[in-house]
Amino acid sequence: MYAELVMINIGPGMRPTAEKVADQLAPIYRSMKGFKGVMFIGDIEAGEYGSLSLWESKEDAEALPGAVKRQLARIVGHLPKKGPSTRRIFEVYKVFELEA
Repeated sequence: MYAELVMINIGPGMRPTAEKVADQLAPIYRSMKGFKGVMFIGDIEAGEYGSLSLWESKEDAEALPGAVKRQLARIVGHLPKKGPSTRRIFEVYKVFELEA
């Protein structure tokens, strides 16, 4: 299993915008081959937001930007960026289930 971590800084006070973007991105993630789950995260004071998604394979994780590039650009392309976004892929070696 692999994890993809994407972070972008859009500035303080942008939580409603970040939540709207997350709501629009969730169906895109769900439609992708190998998708296992996603968490949307943020540092509200710093204005840094991102996603941590889980994938069956490294190839599945790497396919997200290429397969949905135009859709992603439409959704996040207008956001004011306070620096470059980052994207990293990690191998997952252990998963603990969250308790309900």
